[in-house]
Amino acid sequence: MAGLSRRFLLGGLLAGLAGETLAKAPLVSLRPLRRPGASSAVAKVSAKAAPAASDLIAKASLGGKVTFAVADAKTGQLLEAERGDLPMPPASTAKIVTSLYALSSLGPGYRFATRLIGTGPVTGGQLAGDLVLAGGGDPVLSTDSLGDMAADLARVGIRGVSGGFRVWDGALPYLGAIDRTQPDYLGYNPAVSGLNLNFNRVNFVWKRAGNDYEVGMDARAERFAPPVYSARIRIVDRDLPVYTYDKGTRFEDWTVARKALGKGGSRWLPVRHPHLYAGDVFQTLARAAGVPLPAPAVVEALPKGAVLVEQRSADLRTILKDMMKYSTNMTAEAVGMTASVRRGAKSHVASGREMSGWLNQRAGISSARLVDHSGLGGASRISAADMVQAMLRLGPAAGLKDLMKEFSFRDEAGRKLKGQPIRVNAKTGTLNFVSALAGYMTAPDGRELVFAIFTGDVARRDAIPVSQRERPDGGKAWVRRSKQLQQQLIERWAAVYSA
Repeated sequence: MAGLSRRFLLGGLLAGLAGETLAKAPLVSLRPLRRPGASSAVAKVSAKAAPAASDLIAKASLGGKVTFAVADAKTGQLLEAERGDLPMPPASTAKIVTSLYALSSLGPGYRFATRLIGTGPVTGGQLAGDLVLAGGGDPVLSTDSLGDMAADLARVGIRGVSGGFRVWDGALPYLGAIDRTQPDYLGYNPAVSGLNLNFNRVNFVWKRAGNDYEVGMDARAERFAPPVYSARIRIVDRDLPVYTYDKGTRFEDWTVARKALGKGGSRWLPVRHPHLYAGDVFQTLARAAGVPLPAPAVVEALPKGAVLVEQRSADLRTILKDMMKYSTNMTAEAVGMTASVRRGAKSHVASGREMSGWLNQRAGISSARLVDHSGLGGASRISAADMVQAMLRLGPAAGLKDLMKEFSFRDEAGRKLKGQPIRVNAKTGTLNFVSALAGYMTAPDGRELVFAIFTGDVARRDAIPVSQRERPDGGKAWVRRSKQLQQQLIERWAAVYSA
């Protein structure tokens, strides 16, 4: 195991404002959309010079489809649309829907609980029974959280266990990968279960050691970086593939191509057995805290017993704000499934359907067909007009705008522009040859607009071979042109629809 002296900083949670649940009647409703195809103003526009949307779209040369809708936030009046009723892949803008859904179903103050349960009495520091690490679906549980739980276990007087050490992940249905069409090694596409750790990623580290390498796996956070034994990796002399993966019953086995390693580095790899991963890490942390435990074993049903330690997450609103900023897929899936389980869904597929049905009914729309909660699955669809409708009708009561990250304008070289006169709070979304942006913009005169822009060349995306799905040829340049178009459309709307 390579020793590393520097800690890895997990994304910090940002404090969010408490908000009310979505119980109020809609404040505004999007006025009817004209037939698809034409890009033109539905409302009266000012005489300010601005490029036509059709010219901007043609210049971007994206291929596929470009759709958008923009409306007045106060009145709900549709101002302009291009194929606004055409369902498109929303990519990570689907997290807007997940946020609204979770706040409505769980409430902004909801907190996830991870517990240590003892199934027997404690005598002289010895637990006469099993110790159970019981997950509650917490999407932001970290190694530091488990380290604190281990210290709390010692603090309440536990020094040993006469029975076994069990892990339970049944609070949520297990999902082996968010999108099974993605390559195995992508850290943003892990498993999801009722017991998650470090966004279900393990840190692969390597460094030169003479003519060879030292390699290892760890579960680093800010304060703890224990080695991981449930995931293993070995170096193989080959050019490609860079990684191979085997999902065993006890160990997750990886290989890596020697020629891909260079001098040294680290990379987060996805975890497919998150319950065993969490149990493995907790066993190490408990031993360091003076509480030796046997190897973790999985239990299907939650045993009865006394709660010895409980770790509660930040409130849901804080978690969602963090999710929107860093676009963490695992957080979206765990939060969305938790909401659906409360509503009676028992599988990930059922959870996507439940959220889609909820949105269609609550927002008065019809196009939402979401296969997951993160937007990682390319089969999800919603139209730009319906996304705007959802933000208009459900966003104000949820405080949605405050959950969104501030959008930065950039010059042609990609540098951030200073002193931009247009304020934008939005969620981005990117898949291969799919790019989306949806949110709120405030023009220089103070007028607030709600918009959604979906671009996608789905046929080109579907044609990408598996070996190129991490970095497909032409993908980076395509996304750059799409993002430039998104900014140009926002600038157009600020110019045309300001007083």
